[in-house]
Amino acid sequence: MLWNKNNPGMTLEAKATEEVAIPLGIALQDRGIKDPNQLEVVFALMTKDRPDGFLLLLDTVVNYYRIQIVDFLTKNRLPAIFENKEWVEAGGLMSYGPNFPEEFRRAATYVDRILKGANPADLPVEQPTKFELVINLKAAKQIGLTIPLNVLRRADKVIK
Repeated sequence: MLWNKNNPGMTLEAKATEEVAIPLGIALQDRGIKDPNQLEVVFALMTKDRPDGFLLLLDTVVNYYRIQIVDFLTKNRLPAIFENKEWVEAGGLMSYGPNFPEEFRRAATYVDRILKGANPADLPVEQPTKFELVINLKAAKQIGLTIPLNVLRRADKVIK
């Protein structure tokens, strides 16, 4: 699990992820970084430890290194899941997460309501309503993975 330790929100997300992983019998290797230069150290550890998969907790810092991370994962044949489809479009294996353009459209309705006089404290907190599963078959082939047909059928988008 790679994440940015300098982001307080990611600290909470990393803790929540670990809490969910334990009862599922998933042993997470915490690879939080405080400096992007530590990516090479993380890559060396992952090459040595050879995890079964890769999880990225997304923020703007790690997003900047998208191509470098995806290239490492492909080269080392590591399956990975991401929070948004942009990582899959860049060569990652799969993503499952909110549809961010839809979230931005929803945010615009809040801006409109506030500009028309609504008190922000009175507006309800909304959770994402649309989630997308995106699978990159080219990436799967590159790492020697076959995606089951029933999973492909559930995908919102399949990149060939």
